[in-house]
This record gives sequence, C-alpha cells and structure tokens, in this order.
Amino acid sequence: MIVQTERTILREANHDDAPFILQLLNEPGWLRFIGDRDVHDLAAARNYIDQRFREIYDKLGFGMCVALEKHSQSPIGLIGFVKRDTLDAPDIGYAVSEAHQGKGYAFEVGSALIKHGWNAYGFEKIYGYCLPDNVASVRMLEKLGLTYLRDQDVNQTGEMCRVYMATRP
Repeated sequence: MIVQTERTILREANHDDAPFILQLLNEPGWLRFIGDRDVHDLAAARNYIDQRFREIYDKLGFGMCVALEKHSQSPIGLIGFVKRDTLDAPDIGYAVSEAHQGKGYAFEVGSALIKHGWNAYGFEKIYGYCLPDNVASVRMLEKLGLTYLRDQDVNQTGEMCRVYMATRP
C-alpha cells in the first residue's frame, strides 16, 4: 500500500489488474485525452503493467498505481507520479474509470498522493499537465493546488498541453 484515504487504497499495479487496465485504457475518455496505448487484450494489458508500471517502480521507486475503493477492493482508477524527460520534476497523472467519475475520488486520492510526494519522496515540486480541452483535468489540477505555468509539448508529439506546477509548501 502506498497511500490510504477514507475511501481508497493506493497500491502498486500487478498482473491481477490486467482486466481493469484493459477496460480503463479503452474507455472513451482515456482514448480522447490520453491516447490509444494499443492495449486490446489481457496479454497486452499485462505487458503494459510490466513496462509502464513495474519497470518504473524498480527504477525510480515511484510510478503509476491502482486506486481501489476501500470497501469493495475494486479498482476505480490509476494515479501516480511519472518522471518525463521534458520536465525537471515528476508529474502527477490520474485516470478514473467512467463508472467512478464525479464521486470525488480523483481529488481525495490526488491530495493524499501529493502530500505523500512531499513527505515520503521529498519532491520539491510536482507538475501536472493535460490537454487544454480536458476541462475536468484542468479543474482538478487547480483544485489540487497546482498553478498554470505554461503551454508545452510535454510528450514531444506536436500536441501542446497546459502545464501546472506546485512547489513544496
């Protein structure tokens, strides 16, 4: 377990999460705002977990995690820190499954994870970014206390994103 809140538990992803990863990565919101990751079967989902989560945990000691609803232990989304070559500090990323959106989970887990980033990982600053038309993510980053910094092609794909940042309180 990485972080626990009143309603959620955040833990590292494992192969048991492959069905959820497959479902989440193919939801319309993920495809529109994050992009097609070519994960269309369970084997590809397990490979995604290995390459995009497990290898990063081993290398950096942090990464994207699975958020579980505490009572049911069912996955509700992904959230974690990513270190990109185009940013000089980690950024917080998150995606909540459609079935669990609008219930306050992203803010609850995001707030706890940012505190964890300051206290456990010793981050001096944390970025967040999203596409300009992702209104829900713009609002969430601002609600989490990040401030708009600049527009930047974070992923070096030619697509400009709104970049936000918070510094250690």
